[in-house]
Amino acid sequence: MRQIPQGSDRDTTMATIGAEERNAFLDQWRRLLAARWPEAALRRATESRTGFDRELWAEIAAIGVTGLIIDEAHGGIGADAALLGRVMEEAGAVLLASPLLSSAVLAAGLLQALGDADAAARLLPGIADGSRIATLALAGARADWTAADVAVTAEPVGNGWRLHGIATFVTDGADADTLLVVARVDDGLAIFEVDPAQVAIAPLPSFDRSQRLADLSFAGSAATRLGGNVPAWEAVEAALDLGRVALAGEQAGGTRRMFEMTVDYAKSRHQFGRAIGSFQAIKHMAADLLLESESCTSAARHAAEQLAAGTPEKDQAVALASFACADAFVHTTAQAIQMHGGIAFTWAHPAHLYLRRARADAQLFGSPDAARERFVQALAG
Repeated sequence: MRQIPQGSDRDTTMATIGAEERNAFLDQWRRLLAARWPEAALRRATESRTGFDRELWAEIAAIGVTGLIIDEAHGGIGADAALLGRVMEEAGAVLLASPLLSSAVLAAGLLQALGDADAAARLLPGIADGSRIATLALAGARADWTAADVAVTAEPVGNGWRLHGIATFVTDGADADTLLVVARVDDGLAIFEVDPAQVAIAPLPSFDRSQRLADLSFAGSAATRLGGNVPAWEAVEAALDLGRVALAGEQAGGTRRMFEMTVDYAKSRHQFGRAIGSFQAIKHMAADLLLESESCTSAARHAAEQLAAGTPEKDQAVALASFACADAFVHTTAQAIQMHGGIAFTWAHPAHLYLRRARADAQLFGSPDAARERFVQALAG
């Protein structure tokens, strides 16, 4: 893919150019991560305040990843969900810690789906070039990421709005420059833009320390209601579908990398004079993990392609990928630790980092069981 300097006119999109350019883009992305995000960088990020490397974030923005799904008119590339899924596979393989899912997927996806031209013109260019980090505040105490779970309410005051209540498990909530908050109003749900300075933000402990979450408390917080040409929850669902596809891609990438890491270890680790990979029990376990890896990769890519094409089967495909990839990532990381033996139980080995990400990701947009329920409902029409 040709490099497009920031601020210049873009005369092509990733959604319309050919496979060669898309592959070149993915190769550029893969090389950046290999060079700038080794395991040591991940470990440093988990101990830092923000949880990510801002210099790397600027480099990610420079190659267009932060503007991947944003329209050309707002400084993005205009790629589809299929390429988004592949990008997230590479991010998941190295356990990238960044606001990519929060800002470049959820927030960007919501703003574009909502159709508020003024908000899009104000916010999307900054998200695309990485200078603005935005996130979506939606979940309530149950954390099931449904309309029924929204616990923030909004009331009109003068010419503006005030928010009350708590949104929890907000991804990158402590580092966002812009909060997009789903709140209840008299006629249903609405989307509000909120300055983080108006909100009490409490970082939450996380099993995966590279994944930053926060509680947001609203006590009369000033907010701007966003408009649009679609109902608010319809726009939220569109953003969540993009988020689910991106998360499934991350899980597929992590699953594949953990499988490869385990196979390499089984080939090099010797006991009783031969590689442990030659033992029948290890072979069976490896075959099981291969099936998990290939199946979840297929599910993630199929969901991304169906969503990109807008097919009638997209809801089924996205729900299937949500629980299949979550289960595969958790199962593979847990089994891989067993196959590594004692070394994988140590802090120095990276296996536990993948297990932590797998278990955290599995609950991020609701549980796998909730995704199964969505799948059944989609099958029933």
